[in-house]
Amino acid sequence: MANTKNIASIEELKTQARRLRERLRGAGVKLSHSEALETVAHQHGVKDWNTLHAMAGNRMRLRVGDRVEGRYLGQSFSAEIRGLTMMSDGSHRRVTLHFDTPVDVVQFDSFSAFRQRVTGEIGWDGRSTRHTSNGEPQLIVRPA
Repeated sequence: MANTKNIASIEELKTQARRLRERLRGAGVKLSHSEALETVAHQHGVKDWNTLHAMAGNRMRLRVGDRVEGRYLGQSFSAEIRGLTMMSDGSHRRVTLHFDTPVDVVQFDSFSAFRQRVTGEIGWDGRSTRHTSNGEPQLIVRPA
């Protein structure tokens, strides 16, 4: 599993691939640029360059205590991050949010269910992989 906290920027990863390629060329080993990128990805513990590129370029840096905003079950919110845990796959995080104002998670006129603290899983883009019945992500988080 990749340690996503220590993944360098995309530019630095590409520089690593160029250095690897040059070093191997000096030892008589020919390696294409794409092969070098794939090798760097494997060195970081991910399956391929596309995965590493996404993790390095699209990751949203969030910390406990950060202010965020977004949508939960279709309702807008502003909140504070109260918990953040890396999932074992390295591509998702479990986030616990404390909403400034409770959010009504039911969309019926005759019934309400307010939530002020919720936990969900989000990818590095801040969007949950789980969706509501209308196809929208259950949770969308972005820095405030």
